[in-house]
Amino acid sequence: MRQWRLIYDCPTIGAYNMAVDEAILRAVAQGEQPPTLRLYAWEPACLSLGYGQRATDVDWERLSAHGWTAVRRLTGGRAILHTDELTYSVALPLDHELAQGDIVESYRHISEALLVALESLGAQPAADPLSEPLRSVAPVCFETPSHYEITVDGRKLIGSAQARKHDGLLQHGAFPLHGDIARICDALVYADESERDATKEHVRGRALTLEDALGRRVEWSEAAEAVIDGFRSAFDIDLDLQTLSAEEQAAACQIHDETYAVDTWTLRR
Repeated sequence: MRQWRLIYDCPTIGAYNMAVDEAILRAVAQGEQPPTLRLYAWEPACLSLGYGQRATDVDWERLSAHGWTAVRRLTGGRAILHTDELTYSVALPLDHELAQGDIVESYRHISEALLVALESLGAQPAADPLSEPLRSVAPVCFETPSHYEITVDGRKLIGSAQARKHDGLLQHGAFPLHGDIARICDALVYADESERDATKEHVRGRALTLEDALGRRVEWSEAAEAVIDGFRSAFDIDLDLQTLSAEEQAAACQIHDETYAVDTWTLRR
């Protein structure tokens, strides 16, 4: 079996979560660490924007009133409200077999592990390519279709995004466990409350949580074990539980202070 590293992280702020993902990406890409699967959560709830998304999509006053924070990701895609969820990240060197081909192809490869994880929990997921080019400009990730997105009964369950940088591949994604999938709309800009309410209904029709899919509550630890088993089974790998190296911790702190915690990064677009 091939050796990967597994990292469990305690819930933390959004800016530091993104800094850790990037620090891991750099270490893996440089050959200092093996391919890494990281599982984590967010505290407090955090709105993450895709790399190219407009900061003007956010209603900053409403975001603050809810006690939520915001961060801009290294990866693309649209906004996700990270709360009541399991988040995964995968870091690979670009010469790894799962990173071969374009982004869509590597999405397809990585989705195999996520499908196995959901099936083990009792869901009947699907991951299919889009039949038409992506044209949506909706601000919400779970409102927007993408290639090989993970769906159950036609509704999106896992929102993932990918970046290729520092000679490596980083893909991370969100498993909403429970709660109202449309809460994100309370932190975005709409013309009026009627438009906000209509968008909430649209999001609920397009997406769902794991609890919606299974009809039962799934705790973070159960979902995490399913993801771990999914990666082991799909890719025939051994996952060795470790912590960040001292070098990665130092890099994460520096990246946090210089990038993700800085308004010029968050508001750059």
